[in-house]
Amino acid sequence: MYTHFLLPTDGSELAQAGVKHGLSLARQYGARVTAVMATEAPGGQFAYSSDLWTPGKAEMAEYERDQHREAEAILAPVKANAEQLGLEIETVHVPDRRAAPAILDTAHKCGCDVIVMASHGRTGMSRVMLGSHTAEVLARADIPVIVFR
Repeated sequence: MYTHFLLPTDGSELAQAGVKHGLSLARQYGARVTAVMATEAPGGQFAYSSDLWTPGKAEMAEYERDQHREAEAILAPVKANAEQLGLEIETVHVPDRRAAPAILDTAHKCGCDVIVMASHGRTGMSRVMLGSHTAEVLARADIPVIVFR
C-alpha cells in the first residue's frame, strides 16, 4: 500500500513517538523512509526582524550553524533506529522554513506517498496563537496523512 513514508520531527517527545510509530508502519510495509526536520529563520512565525534589532551576517551564520547541528542531533537517532529495523532512510534538514510548508514540499520532492506525524493536540486560543503544523499539513496535503496522538 505505502512505499515511501515521510516522518517529520521537531525533536519533541511527542514527535519522536510519532516517528517511532511511523518507523514501525514502514517496517510492516517494507517501505523506504525520509525523516525531515525544518528550522525557522530567527523570529519564527511572527516576525523576521525587529525595529530594534536585526541580526548581522556573523550572527546569522552562527544561527544557521546551530540550527544545522540541532537538526543533525535530532535526525541522527531516527536514522540509527531505522537502520536497526533494516529500513532504507534518508534524512533532510530544511532550514529557514515553517514546518508545514517544509513537510509538504519534502513529501513532494522525495516522492513520499504517506506522511506520519504527531499532533500536539492544542485547542482553543493556544491553537489560534501558536498555529498547528499538523492541521496545516492535513488541510493541504495531496497524499494520506496519519496523525499520531
